[in-house]
Amino acid sequence: MLASTVSLSTSLLSPLPPKPGCCTSRKLVARIGVEKPARLKTMVVGCKKENEEVGFQVSERLYLGMDFGCCTSSNLVARIGVEKPARLKTMVVGCKKENQEVGFQVGERLYLGMDFGTSGARFALIDKQGTIHAEGKREYPQFLNCMPDILYFNFVHEQEENGACLYHSSKCLYPAIVMMLFPLPRKREERMDWPLSWKTTLFSLLEDVPIHLRPLISSISLDGTSATTLIIDSNTGEPLARPYLYNESCPDALPLVKSIAPVNHTVCSGSSTLCKLVSWWNKDNSDKKSAILLHQADWLLWLLHGQLGVSDYNNALKVGYDPELDSYPAWLLSQPYSRLLPMVKAPGTSIGHLTEDIKTQFGFPEDCVVCTGTTDSIAAFLAARATKPGKAVTSLGSTLAIKLLSTTRIEDARYGVYSHRLDDKWLVGGASNTGGAVLKEIFTDEQLEKLSEHINPMEASPLDYYPLKSVGERFPVADPKMEPRLHPRPESDVAYLYVSWNRLPAKAYILLKDLGATQVDEVFTAGGGAKNDKWTKIRERILGLPVSRATQTEAAYGAALLALKGAQIPIELNG
Repeated sequence: MLASTVSLSTSLLSPLPPKPGCCTSRKLVARIGVEKPARLKTMVVGCKKENEEVGFQVSERLYLGMDFGCCTSSNLVARIGVEKPARLKTMVVGCKKENQEVGFQVGERLYLGMDFGTSGARFALIDKQGTIHAEGKREYPQFLNCMPDILYFNFVHEQEENGACLYHSSKCLYPAIVMMLFPLPRKREERMDWPLSWKTTLFSLLEDVPIHLRPLISSISLDGTSATTLIIDSNTGEPLARPYLYNESCPDALPLVKSIAPVNHTVCSGSSTLCKLVSWWNKDNSDKKSAILLHQADWLLWLLHGQLGVSDYNNALKVGYDPELDSYPAWLLSQPYSRLLPMVKAPGTSIGHLTEDIKTQFGFPEDCVVCTGTTDSIAAFLAARATKPGKAVTSLGSTLAIKLLSTTRIEDARYGVYSHRLDDKWLVGGASNTGGAVLKEIFTDEQLEKLSEHINPMEASPLDYYPLKSVGERFPVADPKMEPRLHPRPESDVAYLYVSWNRLPAKAYILLKDLGATQVDEVFTAGGGAKNDKWTKIRERILGLPVSRATQTEAAYGAALLALKGAQIPIELNG
């Protein structure tokens, strides 16, 4: 009896190798589909071996296992792992407060915020007290556009284990021929079909929100990258051209913009939204009667509420909107392209209810409203809940953003400095092109973690690097021709990791003070870089100020706070 028991347990723990033609866990691909009417999640598991379908032998049987664990709305933990094509990271649902389970009261509502940053998107679902009930992350799927602006052939790029690149298309039967006739641009950013990627990610995030929590959602808001610009067909909502990304510069339009705008105005930078609009206006020969300008966040929100042409005064700042006067200035309205400018509302203003299609598809309630959004760096500042002048947030993700709450508004395009309105105060600062994206090209996450353990934050580094991913900087100096400084590389990777962006905040805060902003007295860190305690201590030593990680570091949380704000304000309809 004992022998048979041992034999049984051993066979379960160490199963026999698979038969020829059968799949192994290493090759397992899980596809998750959702039936719209029944809201049923179905997982189909299959595999291939050497490009051949895996079949079943005669009389072969399958075995089903189910887990009925204890699960309530307050402690549900869902982890979904999918290989690269789905770009899904991890979704964790549920929360605790001081080791106590967080439950729901009768009639309690939730508020959904989404962050569309430079390297991926997140969502956070909170209640009125700010407690997180669900959160998740998605990477942007790699849809490639290998054709000119108007001719769209979208390819899904997959990196196989051997490093070979495959291109699949739902719109082209002969992608290889198209690739030869229309070579891809050199820069990956220029061959990405970003609108399709963002739209797909938006609906993926909505699908990731737990089904049992969706009926409780009262409002939705989201943020996008600052100055990411789309020219949209107002009849269809579809892009008329490739989007201009946040870090793109249009020097061809800068002389014209400088000729009409006040000296050193925020728009007097090649990466401003206005320069991108003017560049498109002068280069594009198509009929412009139906064109309208939207920012990334505006367009994504339109997909939810269906009212085209609405923006917020944070996103509209770099197109020339004056948040102090709460209007576009006369020098801008006198230009022929001013008719493309969107209507502007305060961030967190409820615009309208979700469209019927969205409510039906995802199971949101009838009274769920959509609110105007903001930029990703401002959402990160809101998440930190720094409410007093002198408090600042350094957000280190793919790029570096610095925001300081000030009683004085300052702007100077020479340094990439601008001021966002935040109720009765001003959020001054700027966004640098340096950041974690540079390190991602040099070190893996595991290497970064291990090397950081050996950094002595109390020792100064003699190395003077300026880590940029490509040519051009926005802040604390606006120089589209600035070259990256990453050499010579020392023998020690630890010394190389001691990068110069830890010095940039000190230079930035000194600059802001010299320009007239409120003196900084405390700094909170946010973004992925906030997890590195050694970097935080380095900045604290250099600044000579308290530097600590914000309680909430994700911009999605700040967007959720905007949704909470919007739920308490009556809907403002267009017109």
